Amino acid sequence: MEDFSALTKKKPEKNLLVSVKRNGGRGNTGRITVRHQGGGAKKLYRIIDFGQEKMDVPAKVAALEYDPFRTSFIMLLEYNDGGKRYRLAPQDIKIGDEVICGEKEQVRPGNRMMLKNIPVGTMVCNIELDPGRGGKMAKGAGSSAKVLAQEGGYVHLILPSTEVRKVKDECFATIGVISRPEHKYIFLGKAGKSRYRGIRPSVRGTAMSVNDHPHGGGEGRTGRGMAGPKTKWGKPAYGVRTRRNKRSDKLIIARRKKNK
Repeated sequence: MEDFSALTKKKPEKNLLVSVKRNGGRGNTGRITVRHQGGGAKKLYRIIDFGQEKMDVPAKVAALEYDPFRTSFIMLLEYNDGGKRYRLAPQDIKIGDEVICGEKEQVRPGNRMMLKNIPVGTMVCNIELDPGRGGKMAKGAGSSAKVLAQEGGYVHLILPSTEVRKVKDECFATIGVISRPEHKYIFLGKAGKSRYRGIRPSVRGTAMSVNDHPHGGGEGRTGRGMAGPKTKWGKPAYGVRTRRNKRSDKLIIARRKKNK
């Protein structure tokens, strides 16, 4: 069982909530366009500040909260100017801690600053890809990237995928590791818990008829009957190259390590 004792027992901040319309995987014609989506528990979306909305304004951590839309915990910040914002909570942050976002600040968990001012070897999260666009990388529970080097206006990062990549040193990142690293050990235990999350059942292609899937047909429990697996629509699946003509290829120093 997960330990939620550190979370604050309070209702979420009303001004930072918004209702999100769900479509159950259906497009504008009412037909299913994305399979295996639908149902799920009713929930409100928390507006998260992934960027730098409050620069150079100190804030105190007022609460640590659960967010049904993401794997990590979130923290409610109360700024000295009276504003409130939700941000992703780093590991080991506590209620009452002070954090700040600025170009160059003290290196401690929760502070957000430019990559060029972060020392080599520091673990960072919620990293921007382009200056001013908000955090895009290392935002899941327990994830972080490590600063490897700084040269030529770029910072070298080793990402959670083991990819080594160059990012402009004017981009911002948050110091620390994202909270709730034990999330990856969660065992749902029953089909109903997937339904709470809006995940509908999926059927193996080999269990379908030949009319419904390329893997279908045959007598009894047979294999897929082809050299490589295919999607429901007959396109090759698994191991197919999807990254073509990407301008950002020149920023990748080392590709991610693939599982054997």
